[in-house]
Amino acid sequence: MTRTHPPLSVIGVPTDIGAGHRGASMGPEALRVAGLLEALRERGLEVHDRGNLGGPHNPWLPPVEGYRHLDAVVAWNRAVFEAVSAELERGHFPVMLGGDHCLAMGSVGAVARHCRKAGKRLRVLWLDAHADFNTSQITPTGNVHGMPVACLCGVGPEVLTTLSGPAPAIEPHEVKQVGIRSVDAGEKRLVKQHGIDIYDMRHIDEHGMRRTMEQALADMGDDTHLHVSFDIDFLDPGIAPGVGTTVPGGPTYREAQLVMEMIADSGRLASLDIVELNPAYDDHNRSGRLAVDLVESLFGKSTLMRD
Repeated sequence: MTRTHPPLSVIGVPTDIGAGHRGASMGPEALRVAGLLEALRERGLEVHDRGNLGGPHNPWLPPVEGYRHLDAVVAWNRAVFEAVSAELERGHFPVMLGGDHCLAMGSVGAVARHCRKAGKRLRVLWLDAHADFNTSQITPTGNVHGMPVACLCGVGPEVLTTLSGPAPAIEPHEVKQVGIRSVDAGEKRLVKQHGIDIYDMRHIDEHGMRRTMEQALADMGDDTHLHVSFDIDFLDPGIAPGVGTTVPGGPTYREAQLVMEMIADSGRLASLDIVELNPAYDDHNRSGRLAVDLVESLFGKSTLMRD
C-alpha cells in the first residue's frame, strides 16, 4: 500500500556538536549507505537528496557556563532552521538526517513557525530514551543534545529559545514523548513542572504499545501537522547498538514497528528527524539498516494490506 505524500527533501546534518560522544556526524551517510533514499523511492515517493549542510567543526571542548559548544550549536541549528523552512515553503516534506538530537531545535522550530503561519495545529512525537529537558543549571554534562525540548519550550539561553522567533517555539502540550527511560533528577522536576506528556517504558509495560500510541496520537484532525523526532536510542540497544547513549530496556523490534505503522495510519505525518545514529558504535551498520526498515513503515509499509 502506498500513501500520498508531498515530495520528500532529505537534508543531511553531519555534526555531533551537541553530543557527548563523537561519531553521530557520520549518521547521515550511514543512513544513505543503508539505502534510505532507495527504500523510500521504492515506495513510490518522490525523494530529493539536498546533500549535507555545513557548519562549524566540533572543537571538543569542556562546558562553559553549563553549555558545550554553544556558539557552534546555534550556528548548526540556524542552518537547519533555514533549510527546513525552505523545504516547507516549497510544499515539501523535510526529512532531517542527523547528527545529534540538539539539531531538532532547528527542525522543530522551523515546523512550529510554519504551523503558526499556516494556521495548523502542531503535534511533536518525540521518540527517545531521554526526556531532553535539561538546562545549564541541572545538566550533568553540558551536552546540548540533552536540552532541545526544554529550549523549544522556552527554557534555556535566548540564542536557542528564539531561533524560530519569540519564545517559546512550542507549548508543552504539543509534544508527546514515547519510550523514555533515562531522566536526570533535576530534569524530572522540570518536566513535571511544565506538564510534558511522557509515556515512559513503565507506562508501555503496563498499558502496551498500542494503547500508548493511541494516547500519543489522540485528538489530531485534518489541520494537524505531525512531526516525528526519532532518536535511534529510542530502540533497545539489543537491536540498535549504534548510538552513543545506549539505555537498556527500550522498545523491541515489533513494538517499534507498531509505533511506526500507527503513525503512518494516522495520515498526519508531515516532517521527520532521524538522529543520533553513531556508526562508530554500530555493528556493520546494523542500526542504520534497522532505521531504514522502520522509516519505511512510517511511510506505509506493513505486513498486511490495510485500509
